[in-house]
Amino acid sequence: MSNPQKLRYSKEHEWLTAADDGVSTIGITEFAANSLGDVVYVQLPEVGATVAAGESCGELESTKSVSDLYAPVSGEVTEINEDVVNDPALVNSAPFEGGWLFKVRVTDEPDDLLSADDYTSFCEN
Repeated sequence: MSNPQKLRYSKEHEWLTAADDGVSTIGITEFAANSLGDVVYVQLPEVGATVAAGESCGELESTKSVSDLYAPVSGEVTEINEDVVNDPALVNSAPFEGGWLFKVRVTDEPDDLLSADDYTSFCEN
């Protein structure tokens, strides 16, 4: 498992980019995608919705289970990835590229986000 160094990670297995003009892109990690199995349905927050760090903001349904999607930061949703809504398998095939989920204009960021190395260690324990 290779977690991109440029991203930060939550203990709920979401990743996020550094804010570009205040907006971060969010997705789930390869570890989460592999744990879920084949993702068949994605429910994302609506554009304009406010999400709160650590709170459920959507769902990912796989052939194994339904899992909550948690916001790693607080803010307003500015965009969702329609490609993933139309083809949920992108979450499994490209979790760090085309399988991103949504973008947020960040208003608050928790102190417990992890670096790539710290996240890798977290997953190994």
